[in-house]
Amino acid sequence: MIPVRKAYGRPLDLRQGRVEMMHGSGGRAMAQLIDELFLSRLGNAHPGAGNDAAVLPAAAGRLVVSTDSHVVSPLFFPGGDIGCLSVNGTINDVAVMGATPLYLAAGFILEEGFPLADLARIVDSMAQAAAAAGVPVVTGDTKVVQRGRGDGVYITTTGVGVVADGEDWSGDRARPGDSIIVSGGIGEHGMAIMAQRESIGFAADIVSDTAPLHGLIAAMRASGADIHVVRDPTRGGVATTLNEIARQSRVGMMLRESEVPVQPQVAAACEFLGLDPLYVANEGRLLAIVAAADAERLLAAMRAHPLARHAALIGSVHQDAQCFVQMSTKLGGRRVVDWLSGDQLPRIC
Repeated sequence: MIPVRKAYGRPLDLRQGRVEMMHGSGGRAMAQLIDELFLSRLGNAHPGAGNDAAVLPAAAGRLVVSTDSHVVSPLFFPGGDIGCLSVNGTINDVAVMGATPLYLAAGFILEEGFPLADLARIVDSMAQAAAAAGVPVVTGDTKVVQRGRGDGVYITTTGVGVVADGEDWSGDRARPGDSIIVSGGIGEHGMAIMAQRESIGFAADIVSDTAPLHGLIAAMRASGADIHVVRDPTRGGVATTLNEIARQSRVGMMLRESEVPVQPQVAAACEFLGLDPLYVANEGRLLAIVAAADAERLLAAMRAHPLARHAALIGSVHQDAQCFVQMSTKLGGRRVVDWLSGDQLPRIC
């Protein structure tokens, strides 16, 4: 932890204080906000140096970089908040490329009047998520916009990782005959957000699945299975992610509705709201496309990990010049699982 400097006189009022325009001015007030709120929570040897950039050691292999902006509403929801979401989401975007995540950078857009207590809670959540994942926040930036122009706080995170030479989990590598696996129940994050946003109560609580997936992915890699593609089905859910992969790989896919894991409370909530869980966002699930001969081996390795105990084989890849994703239904029919023209649930990440 970086020691907080004592050169500001009165400390920040983290109970009653609010973000002010001077906190983004580049002067003493901004330095105090960074020291007393950000560095005291996120501090490590890199941001504590006080430079404009972090100097990091070189790593063997190829670098993987991903950036993501987080505008979730509400900021706090069952199972998480924008803080841990911004850490886990970017770690996962790096990890699904087969990389080991190493570092994070974070940029904050703060709205004038935002409570400092809520900001501290968000930064604490980020710090806990980064520490649990073993991926530190090494540099960052803070800006303040006028009241009414920022909706509280937006966070942009960039992740850096390293992938070994020869490892390639690109979205264009799905092949006819491959199996499609999902790591657990779908739709939980999106429905937790929706229930909180609309103040809808259900008989059973729905909690976001937000979690860092690099530990699970390491276990998958260690299984020795011939993995071709890994993706985290966030915005647009499983359906959109599979359509993206099908288009990249120029293949078709057939899902089995009876095999797709959906928690009963999620299914009930989706039915109540007229939503399809296949299109609802996830933040702690992944899709893996693997050679059929290795599907059971990969499933066993995944189910041995706490984040994938309910992993399921939900379909297969086949030749299709139209690149359609289809589903055999529980009633014995077949339907196209097409792209959505819009977003069922905006601002869920």
